[in-house]
Amino acid sequence: MIDHVTATLTASEAYELAARRARASRKRRPESCEWPEFAPPVALAAGPLGAVQAADREIGRQTARRARAVAEFAASRPASNDRPQGEPGAMSAERWATRPEALREVSEWAAQELVVALSISTEAAELLLTRSLTLVHRLPGTLAALEAGALHPGHLWPMLEKVAPIENATVRAEVEASLLRWAAGRVTTPAQLGAKARREVARRDARAAARKLAKAIARRGVRLQPGPVDGMATVTAVLTQPEALVFLKALGAFADAVPDDPENPRTRDQKMADCLMDLVLRPGQSDRVSVQVLLTIVASLGTVAGGDEPGEVDGHVVPAETIRALLALFGPLSQSQSQTSQEPAFDDLESGMGESAAGRSGPPRWDVEEDLERLWAETERWTLADLLGAEPDPEPPGGERLDLEAQDFQQSNADPPDVPAPDGEPAGSEPPDVPAPHGEPPDPGFAERDETGWWVAADRAVDEAGVALRHADEVAARARRLVRTASAADAGDEAAWQAAGGRFTDAEDALAVLRACSEDQRQRLLDLLAATGGGSLAERPRIALTHAMTGALLALADLPELRRAGHCGARACRRNPAGCIHDLSGRPGLGPPGPTDGYRPSTRLDRFMRARDRRCRFPGCRRPVPRGGELDHDRPYPDGPTSATNLTGYCTGHHRGKHQAPGWRHELHPDGSLTVTTPTGLTAVTTPPPY
Repeated sequence: MIDHVTATLTASEAYELAARRARASRKRRPESCEWPEFAPPVALAAGPLGAVQAADREIGRQTARRARAVAEFAASRPASNDRPQGEPGAMSAERWATRPEALREVSEWAAQELVVALSISTEAAELLLTRSLTLVHRLPGTLAALEAGALHPGHLWPMLEKVAPIENATVRAEVEASLLRWAAGRVTTPAQLGAKARREVARRDARAAARKLAKAIARRGVRLQPGPVDGMATVTAVLTQPEALVFLKALGAFADAVPDDPENPRTRDQKMADCLMDLVLRPGQSDRVSVQVLLTIVASLGTVAGGDEPGEVDGHVVPAETIRALLALFGPLSQSQSQTSQEPAFDDLESGMGESAAGRSGPPRWDVEEDLERLWAETERWTLADLLGAEPDPEPPGGERLDLEAQDFQQSNADPPDVPAPDGEPAGSEPPDVPAPHGEPPDPGFAERDETGWWVAADRAVDEAGVALRHADEVAARARRLVRTASAADAGDEAAWQAAGGRFTDAEDALAVLRACSEDQRQRLLDLLAATGGGSLAERPRIALTHAMTGALLALADLPELRRAGHCGARACRRNPAGCIHDLSGRPGLGPPGPTDGYRPSTRLDRFMRARDRRCRFPGCRRPVPRGGELDHDRPYPDGPTSATNLTGYCTGHHRGKHQAPGWRHELHPDGSLTVTTPTGLTAVTTPPPY
């Protein structure tokens, strides 16, 4: 009788045997694709908690309803209406390759219609389309459970990320049904459902992870997002994990090689950020081509002079200090230009606040911690003073308070005069037991006074009440002094702010800013405007003349143009523009550049249009207008002129949509406003961003 047989197999034979057994096991025990009976996992509670549950289930139902409606809308916008791949003006092959598979049958302009209808970004519209189509066509059980209240919108993410990518429809249905049966009737968090989904997918469809990774590699890139604080931003590099690890380790090695500077201490993260900027912008001695980056900085005259109004860098709002620090890198503007010889420095103001009132050179300084500590300790006695309505006297000089308290204590211990006892009480009777006041030791002389009469305790209580009132008066007087000190400190802060940048912030117009500038500041502004291209600046700084009420851009000029417009043009006046007293009403005024004869706008007109629009004019879009193109003729050339009244700035995608999206209408008005009408009749109006 043979108990067992030992066989030696190669690795390939063992793998093939295991695969045959797995296939046979699946054939013998097919997985069920039946869904459970969907119902909320718990009943509704009473009171406000029940209202929260009902609202959450209603949100789930409306989310499912929205997904079905979005899928129905997408079906009415087929991709067959778009230009096919390969034709001029069609979507680029690179963008087509990274487009989600769920959107392949949907027109690329459907997302733009959702942008106008829902006031969301293009990215959010495409995500809504992708999620809705995936739920309707690939996860119908999940959508039904959401509609019935068995799941909430938070449960959708693990199902969309783990189950929906399974390509085999049968396996996907089995995994979805298995997860829904597992979650039925129990309280399940999205994290628990995600962990269960990962296990099920790994067990049934191990190749899905590899396919998902391949798609993610196609979507790698570098993206910019606004930071949590104005003036900061986040640059995200999406790389493969090995590349990201190598990148981080190399950057950390560069940071570790930077020696510490005691005068300018930096953390390792700060060093890594600085090294990244140096490696990208200042590669040093290398064979790489030098790169010049063009940043468009928009700042008011008051901001440059030292005011508080924020500015813009490529359309992103940044604080005034960041603008001035950036301009200081160009050379002609100094970081300390907001402080002149007539202006006290902040350190001087701080040091002056600690001097005496008779000899201080700056506003008074309030010792906040010390005074508030004493004030907090006396809060209860303030209340007593308010209840009694006492008018506090000025606080005695230092040291008198202790003397007064000692005198009060001695007077309260003095022997009282002989006073007859009230009726019914024999003379010399024992006084009632009165406990000592809270917080004070028993009076050592109280036993001797017991023999004189019962009224001694009452007399002492009156004395103690007087001491308490006097303490309350002193605290109230101190509170008034603190209020006066705080008011003086606030006035000093206001004066210091006005002496520094406040006068520029409060200025009503640019002329008032110039009047508030010192001669040194005016010279620095002149140097900045006179800077030419070819050095540290890619273009000459321009002056934007704007409408005082609306902020609309009226003209974009430079210093030579302003000088030419400031005199009549006669030879003598050209030599001495300040002495020109002639009538300038007939001179060509500052305004938008004139039209161009050809299709392409002139350099001045191109610069004016990009300064006016700055970002894509399509509703809801914030992409910058690309340089070198995308200025669109509202009325096609040559029927419409190449002029400021017929040009609009778009990003590349919305420029294509203006010409190719079926059923859309774009209308530009003489004041620069743009009306966009969708195929369903919705309209949205955008105007050039004000300065």
